[in-house]
Amino acid sequence: MAGVAIVTGGTRGIGAAIAKGLKAAGYSVAATYHGNDEAAAKFKAETGVATYKWDVADPAASADGVKRVEADLGPTEVLVNNAGITRDTMFHKMTFEQWSAVLRTNLDSMFAMTRPVIEGMRDRSRGRIVNISSINGQKGQMGQANYSAAKAGVIGFTKALAQENARKGITVNCICPGYIDTEMVQGVPPKVLESIIGQIPVGRLGKAEEIAGLVAYLASDAAAFMTGAVLTVNGGQYLANG
Repeated sequence: MAGVAIVTGGTRGIGAAIAKGLKAAGYSVAATYHGNDEAAAKFKAETGVATYKWDVADPAASADGVKRVEADLGPTEVLVNNAGITRDTMFHKMTFEQWSAVLRTNLDSMFAMTRPVIEGMRDRSRGRIVNISSINGQKGQMGQANYSAAKAGVIGFTKALAQENARKGITVNCICPGYIDTEMVQGVPPKVLESIIGQIPVGRLGKAEEIAGLVAYLASDAAAFMTGAVLTVNGGQYLANG
């Protein structure tokens, strides 16, 4: 399979690695972003990947954005729902704004971005959807009730959507990364980061390219029989069956 791939949150961190990996695999890639124009411009200049700016939690903006991508590049064959944010605090101190901001970006975006592409995929009997959840959507995490709830929701969404679309040649899978060596994780205080690494059996942080490699496989024809899967990539830190 080759064609157009949309990667949300695709200009930084894990998303940037995914966008680059899919481009290397032969896809025409559109990387979306919301806030950081400077990072997006740098990414586009370095990679040649097309970038598009909109709020993936906004259904109208997402529908319009997908139309722009498809007018420029062609029908969407692959959607990678990667965009996410954190607003960490203990729940007894959490505001509704902190709760809803994370739920909107991390979970509402599943609807807002998938809805505009799913009918076209069904009409063509062809498509790949890869949703990026998190280790903390599987096991929970102190100070992340909002994030853990949203990422757990991504897993449920994946399993339901996979069942609805399996006979239409569309696969829907979910990746749950552990702690990956990105700019965000490197911003963690050194002692805290050392403690985190101490909990990972392989003894290191993951690499964004390791997530990207799995996405490229799930997007390929070789993965046509894999759907509804929840794949952990966390160095053995948490072992779960879905």
